[in-house]
Amino acid sequence: MLLTFPQENKDYRKTRMIEKILIETRMIEKILIVDDEENICFTLGRFLSDEGYEVTTAGDVETALEKIEKIDFDLVFADILLKGRSGIEILKAVNNRQKNCPVVMITGVPTIETASEAVRLGAFEYLSKPVLQDGLLKVAKAALRHKRLIDEGQRYRSNLEAIFSSVKDGLISVDKDLNIIEFNRAAKKICGISREVGSKNTPGSMRLFCDGPCVKALEETIASKKPGEYSQIRCQHNKNSEQVVSLTVTPLLDLNENLSGGLLAIRDQTRLFHLERDLKMRHQCHNIIGKSEAIQKIFTLIENLADVKTTVLISGESGTGKELVADALHFKGGDAQKPLVKLNCGALPENLIESELFGHVKGAFSGATQNRAGRFEHADGGMIFLDEVGEMSPRMQLRLLRVIQEQEFERLGDSTTIKVDVRVVAASNLDLKEEIRQGRFRQDLYYRLKVVEIVLPPLRQRREDIPLLASHFISLFNEQFGKQIKGLSDEVYQAFMKYAWPGNIRELRHAIEHAFIICPLNRIDLKHLPLEIHGVHSISGDKQRLLGALENARWNKTKAALELGISRQSLYRKIKTHKISSF
Repeated sequence: MLLTFPQENKDYRKTRMIEKILIETRMIEKILIVDDEENICFTLGRFLSDEGYEVTTAGDVETALEKIEKIDFDLVFADILLKGRSGIEILKAVNNRQKNCPVVMITGVPTIETASEAVRLGAFEYLSKPVLQDGLLKVAKAALRHKRLIDEGQRYRSNLEAIFSSVKDGLISVDKDLNIIEFNRAAKKICGISREVGSKNTPGSMRLFCDGPCVKALEETIASKKPGEYSQIRCQHNKNSEQVVSLTVTPLLDLNENLSGGLLAIRDQTRLFHLERDLKMRHQCHNIIGKSEAIQKIFTLIENLADVKTTVLISGESGTGKELVADALHFKGGDAQKPLVKLNCGALPENLIESELFGHVKGAFSGATQNRAGRFEHADGGMIFLDEVGEMSPRMQLRLLRVIQEQEFERLGDSTTIKVDVRVVAASNLDLKEEIRQGRFRQDLYYRLKVVEIVLPPLRQRREDIPLLASHFISLFNEQFGKQIKGLSDEVYQAFMKYAWPGNIRELRHAIEHAFIICPLNRIDLKHLPLEIHGVHSISGDKQRLLGALENARWNKTKAALELGISRQSLYRKIKTHKISSF
């Protein structure tokens, strides 16, 4: 009920009118007084009404509970003893409705037990009878101020949550230990975060959902207190290897630069990424360059294999970029921060390659003055790239087979088994099937290495990539030599497109580097090229037909001879006459 009192003067009527308007617009705070003594309800009600509050009274628990269900009160004063029932019931009812309404308990027989029980159950304050006006108003103002602060905080949080939820990018805030504080619907969809994980009020640690680039980015930002941006990151949560995202990571700092955590913004770029791939707009994968259909297929293979820890065999002619493919397999995956160790198996004799791969102990051989870890130990957790693997001796092939199968080995001169977790990627410019037929390469090792094979096409089979590669090398050498060469003449491009490139991309790079050294102009002309390329501009028609047949037959001499309608002996004579080499 709203207390009314005799009208004393015009000012009083004016005040009551203003109060009525404020009540109707819900600006006046509502207070419920519950006491089974009517005079107490009247007295306390008048004290509060005189201060401009809207007061309602109830004489028992049941009436009070009914009013609480119908009206959103801002403050409740309740006697503990109410006609055989307890005001604690009212306190519990308010709490059960999850209202921000503070409850002040009143009693005529105060004890430490009743006071502590009321506070324990969530009472804002405890007043003893007789309740004095000053004490009542002081507690009322403090309780209502407390409620206003909570309400304002909740409104602010609701606004933030609305903004947070409306953003299409995934947003995740974490504390300094990477425990998730909050996330929006987009993050739930992109990252698979669920409220069910972790405790009741938090979804748990970020590492529960992802232990890949997102976590590493957050760790780096929290450690450095600096923001970071990352593009085209392949997701690793829930083994969703097809999802590609971009990341923006921002440290959460207060005015004194104290760090409380970080904010991760995630944009799903999967559709755009695949659209680019489908339209062949990607001209570069790590340091591999090309737009031809053949090289685009290589890009796709690399992306699919980057996070698959299986052995890969890279085959192709010398100079086609096998080491670049190995680098891309490593650095495009989630283990990019882990070791990448390389060894050219054809550059070392057998007695040294064994020590290089597996290490040795002191005294294992003459000159072994101390223990030494091998390349496999250094590569533990990461990847080892074995170039020219076809040059290995049968004995070393057997040892390599065991490491791939068992992921274990012994150092030279030692019997202690060392366990490792290493991805093996091998490369060869030899025809390993032919090496197997000749008895020089183990068939079982070949199939262990060739779980997946990436065959690099020679440059003569991807001539449309030559302009892109030439442009790349021109930019590279302009920076290296401090020159301003703008490009190649039309005659140079024609020569490049006709030349067989037996040395492939490596030969193209060396040809442009040669031209940079001797070219005094801002454009490379035919005369600046190496002689073997310079002369191809005027090659005979016979040589052109010969080169065309060899390329069509992928340099299989028997097939090329059949296409030309000549014998193999005649073909070899023509190859010798025109000084043609496939390598």
